[in-house]
Amino acid sequence: MSTNPPRHGEGDQRSWWRGGRAGLQPRSVSASRRHLPGSRRIALLVSFALASCRSEPDQERFPTLDRPVAPIVADSFSTEDVRDRMGEATRVIELAGVAPGMWVADVGAGEGYYSIRLSPVVGRRGRVLAEDIVPEVRNRLAERVQRENLDNVAVMLGDPDDPKLPARSLDRVFLVHMYHEVASPYAFLWHLRESLKPGGQIIVVDADRPPNRHGMPPNLLRCEFAAVGLGLRQFQPLGKGDSYFAAFQPVGERPRPGAIEPCKMKG
Repeated sequence: MSTNPPRHGEGDQRSWWRGGRAGLQPRSVSASRRHLPGSRRIALLVSFALASCRSEPDQERFPTLDRPVAPIVADSFSTEDVRDRMGEATRVIELAGVAPGMWVADVGAGEGYYSIRLSPVVGRRGRVLAEDIVPEVRNRLAERVQRENLDNVAVMLGDPDDPKLPARSLDRVFLVHMYHEVASPYAFLWHLRESLKPGGQIIVVDADRPPNRHGMPPNLLRCEFAAVGLGLRQFQPLGKGDSYFAAFQPVGERPRPGAIEPCKMKG
């Protein structure tokens, strides 16, 4: 049985985020169900069962991807002290306009480098949702969140083509050095788009190199996002290397899966 929060309009999404007020502690979302009292555990399991039984709106097929996909090689790509010296997270969070009280998600959170650093920025009234698709990685991050007493951080397990984020709840969604590893980007972005509040943004940090070299050419990134109705709002190189920052917002209606026009990788 999944321990994900209710998704895409199932149940009270804001109650889930409020944690203690709803009877769930945010940092216990991904932990073993033994952390929940019996009555709460039963209610949670019923909620998840109902969510898993709902009919999916996306019965049409998503387009086939016409580019390489990088393998998931690790849940971190550099030590945290090295990343801190580079100053990338500080710059990215500044460019993204993260402010106290915001609700944000770190998709493909890995060891939680960004999640941990977003926590003090959004503050006590904000929320950070750290998502990963590997159960063991998710569990280690949940233990770290508990160990560091981050009461505004919740940890959850998503699917490769659907992060299962709560609908219309997020001001910012971060995809940091991970989008090139997404094997079904059109389905992934199609679901991800629905998690944004009005004015919300998806933040991408990646490198300007081919996907099979763990990067994403900016023009191809723009094309794939545009295919699901996400327009580029901001683009900024990061430092002297090939990394970049990109921010996207919904533009118009979300297309039907069968109406999505796939992109082609040049060269």
